[in-house]
This record gives sequence, structure tokens and C-alpha cells, in this order.
Amino acid sequence: MTTLRGEEAAPRTLSVPEPASRQDGTHPRPQLVRPAWADLDGPWSFRHDDGDEGLGAGWSAGFRPEHGATDRTITVPFPPESVASGIDEPGFHPVVWYARSISAEDLERAGRSADASRVLLHFGAVDYRATVWLDGVRLGEHEGGHTPFSFDVTHVLDASTDVDAGTDTTHTLVVRAEDDPHDVTQPRGKQDWHEHPHVIWYRRTTGIWQTVWLEAVPPVSVAALRWETEFPGSVVRGTVRIAGRVTADTTLSVSLRHEDGDEDLGSASVVVPAGATTVDVVVPVARQTNGQAYDEIVWTPETPRLIDATVVLGHPDGSGDVVASYLGFRSVAVDRGAFLLNDRPYDVRSVLNQGYWPDSNLTAPSPAAFRREVELIKELGFTATRIHQKIEDPRFLFWADRLGLLVWGEAPGAYAFTPTAVQRLMREWMDAVERDVSHPCIVTWVPANESWGVQHIAHEPAQQAYARALADVTRALDPSRPVISNDGWEHAASDILSVHDYEASGEVLAATYADDAARTRLLAGMGPAGRRILVGDAEDHGQPVMLTEFGGVNYQPGADRDDAWGYSVAVDGDDYVDRITALYDGIRASSFLAGSCYTQFTDTLQETNGLLTAEREPKVPIERIRRAVAGRD
Repeated sequence: MTTLRGEEAAPRTLSVPEPASRQDGTHPRPQLVRPAWADLDGPWSFRHDDGDEGLGAGWSAGFRPEHGATDRTITVPFPPESVASGIDEPGFHPVVWYARSISAEDLERAGRSADASRVLLHFGAVDYRATVWLDGVRLGEHEGGHTPFSFDVTHVLDASTDVDAGTDTTHTLVVRAEDDPHDVTQPRGKQDWHEHPHVIWYRRTTGIWQTVWLEAVPPVSVAALRWETEFPGSVVRGTVRIAGRVTADTTLSVSLRHEDGDEDLGSASVVVPAGATTVDVVVPVARQTNGQAYDEIVWTPETPRLIDATVVLGHPDGSGDVVASYLGFRSVAVDRGAFLLNDRPYDVRSVLNQGYWPDSNLTAPSPAAFRREVELIKELGFTATRIHQKIEDPRFLFWADRLGLLVWGEAPGAYAFTPTAVQRLMREWMDAVERDVSHPCIVTWVPANESWGVQHIAHEPAQQAYARALADVTRALDPSRPVISNDGWEHAASDILSVHDYEASGEVLAATYADDAARTRLLAGMGPAGRRILVGDAEDHGQPVMLTEFGGVNYQPGADRDDAWGYSVAVDGDDYVDRITALYDGIRASSFLAGSCYTQFTDTLQETNGLLTAEREPKVPIERIRRAVAGRD
């Protein structure tokens, strides 16, 4: 327990959650954890609204039989296009509605009490535009299919619930989601605009697809956290945004501990001057023994050491807010053609990850599935993963932090270049960077891929400006990580020059990426896909070069899909392993490649070019894949 005391005020005890690094991976916001929260996942009432009649018919106040519509039951957070949802209708349904009751039990699980008097309603992600009502009161609207949003619902609850008397009042929560499958200005990633999946695009994900949850907080509370580490150096900086009215005697303290023990690493406290403040915590162990103690605290995939942080927002009367968080002490940079992790060259051995499951689409089948994803990627011999065209659930990032896996964070692309598309992607991407900036696993930002949405970037100055702007706003929000302006080709302002090359021959790959002369030819000419590597005024400044998509070997053991898709075909397991080994041998022969990313982790619908099946089963013994990927057992 943590107790804050004023000199004359009666003491009050604040409940402290378990250290964040020791959480079980179910909390939907793992770097800002309170002791109590209540998920609202499970059965909801559901309606399609293909005629867009629900608003006029009064569905926002709750579903009633006189509406004339048919209620169905959906299992949230699975999207209605998925089998797991219980709806399983993948066709075009641009407007959908959800409804459920919030009970006194839900509020109790969320921690509501006289001290925690405010209640927040959180949505992990709703694709694409959501409007929310509680007891017929419009809470607000959110646009952006991959980013979280919240509403303070206290005023609505208080209008009909007596907290002190414990009145067992239920409240009606209604959500309307709009996702036009033909609007190519929406950031949609791999979601198909055709009725049925084709080539490299998949079933759509409409509406709620991440956890909906309740949380009770004090009148003045921690609203957001950001962690930065000075490296080389010995300082952790916490930036804290505060909700509610602070007073002159409001204090903020941060204490740090090793995740695997009770050793204090440092603490600091400040008087809060406004609605946001920063706290610098010196970590003395980083200064010991002439700096050699860095190895005891740094985060790497091989030694994923996390630092637990407790943040206390307090007042002299003993009231306040306590949250658990965590961070990793590490740095990433690029220099002299190398990718640097903790100021040392690191070979990025990555795998492309679509984050898609056969029965639940973009939603994981369970929180435990995120841990298994990370474990499988590491067992296959990879040190990194590139989450492709998706802003992944924070619980995946928690396990990447906890178990040690580098992650490339990537935006879901829009397909058009219009003012609307620019505004939408820029806003959603900025929200994503803000959400994920404190995760040590994320080491690279990718706001655009393969010129999606900027198809004429080679010749159009406006599209080049957009790519530069995306990269620069990312650097402005987070100057601590390298940024790729357009992964694969046609780079306008990239810290890493990435190339996509699906050449099937390892010998050809070895020649293409052999030495400095080959590097010069590659960057000065046309790339493997017939696209320039550099466009506009972009120049070769000695940035690292990485092969960030390659492979894609199609192999279907025990199956024969007519629509199976890949870049080359293996006839049996031995041929499959030989092909992958040859490709990696070609990469390993290069004198300048700083990293690679194999396509891909799992089969995904018609794409049968995964190392694992869609059900996460290895196509050949996993040790054979690991030997091919890592060059060893």
C-alpha cells in the first residue's frame, strides 16, 4: 500500500495495483494500470442498418421491438464479419449498431466508490467511425478505426443512480459504427474493398474489434503517461497528463524498481504546476562502475529487462490516484549504415505479421493468443516483427516488451491521395504514435508502405511532400526512433532505406546485395519491383539498407487451395526449407544489409506463404525453420 499524508489531515490509504510488468496480459492498457477495471466484452445486442434508418428510428435510446428490426447477439469484441462473433456475415454492411446494459455489478468491478467518483468508458478500437450513447445521452463521436477513445460518463450515471444508496440501476449503452467498404480515403490497411478477399487483401473488420471497458478514477487523475530514457545517460523522464483541476498543493511522484526484485532504482517528486508535467528520475545504477552497470538494466530481445514504475498523484488530505506502469531502458538509432540497439549494431531479423486470425479477423481469439504469437515468432528464430498495415492491440506490445521482441509499428494505409485521405491518416497515425511511444519493443515507425495512397510519388511533388510530412511529424512526436517514410521503395525522407524484393533465387539475392558497389547500383537505379528507391530530393546519406519484404514461399502441406497465393512455390517440406535457407544464405552473404523481414509469419486466407498455417501450426518442424532463419539451431 502507498499512503500519502498531509501534516494535519487524517491519513487515507490509496490502493496500489500489482507492478505493471507482472500483469497477466489481459489489461487493455498495460502501461497505465489501476487495481480495478471491468471489461464489457461478451454478448451484446446487434443490428445491421443497411438502409441507415437507425438514427431516425430512435435506436440510440436502446433497441425496442417496435423498431421493427431484428435483434441478434454478437460476441464483442469480435467483428461481425468473423465466425467468432456469432454473426459471420462478411458482405457489405456499412452501418452496424450495438447495445448492452451496464449494471451496478459492472460499476463495482470497475472500482466505483465515493473516492473514485468519476467513471470512464473506454473503447480499444472501433472501425471506422463510432457514435456512442448512454441512457439516450449522446456521449460523442470518434473517427479512426485503429485508435482508442474514451468518454467520462459520470454525469449520465449520476442522473439516474444514487451511489451512496447503492441503487441497482441499469444503464443502456448504444454504439453506432459506420465503415463504408468503398471509401478509399479511410485508413483501412489490408481490408478488402471487394466483397470477397482477393490477392493480398482480406475480410473486412467493421465496428467494435478491441475491448470495451469501464474504469473508475478520482476527481483528479493520471490521464496519460509517456516514458523516455536518456541513453547514454542515467535519467528516466516521465511526462504525465492530468485530468481534473489541480491545486497548488497537488504533488506527483514517480518511483522505479527492477521488475525482478525490490531494489529501488530511483524516485522523484514535484509539485504539479498545471494539467501536465514532467518528472526526471536519476537511475544511479547506470552511473556505477564507470558506466559498466548499463548491462544490468538495458532492454534487449535477449535480455528483456523491464523497470516497474509507480506514479502517485497526491493531495495533503491523503486522497489521490495511483497507477502502475513500466518502461524499458534502451535506445535505438542509425549510424554508418547500421541499425543500433543500445548504441551497438544489431542485426534485425524480422518477420512480416498480418495480425489476422481465421475465425476472428483482426481481433485476437483471446488475450493469451498475444503471448503465444510473440513466443512463436521467437521460437522461429526471429528477433523482430513488422506488424503489417495494422495498429496492433497494446496487449501484443506488452508481451513483446515482456518477452523481448523488436516491433516495427506501421499505419494501416489509405488508398487515395486526397485532402480527406491526408487528414484522416495523419490524425490517426499521430494518435497511434502517442498511444505506443513508451513501449520499448517498438524500434521503428512506418507511416506508409509501398506507395499506398501516393502511387505517383515518383513524379508528384505534392505526394512527396505528404510522405516527408508523415515522416517529419512522426519525428516531431518521437525523435527517439528511426522513421521510414515509405517502406519498400520510393523513399522521400527515410532514416532506413528499405527494399521489397521477392526474387526466388538465393544466388540472385546474393549478387543484388553483395557489396558497396551493388548498394550504389541499387540506390541509384530502379529497385527490384521496377520502382525507384529514392525520389524527389532524397539522397543517400549512408542510411542502413534493409530487405524488409522477401521470401513469400507458397507451401500447402496437406491442402490444395485453388486461390492459393505466394511469390514462389515449394513442392514438399524439404524443398520448402531449402528455398528459405537459400534466400537467407543470400542475405547473409551481403556486406551491407542491416536487417531483413521475411514474408510471412502465418498463412492468411488465400495467402499461403506463411511459415505457419493460419491456425499457427508449423509447416515443417520448427527447428528446421529456425535453422534456416538464424543459421543455427
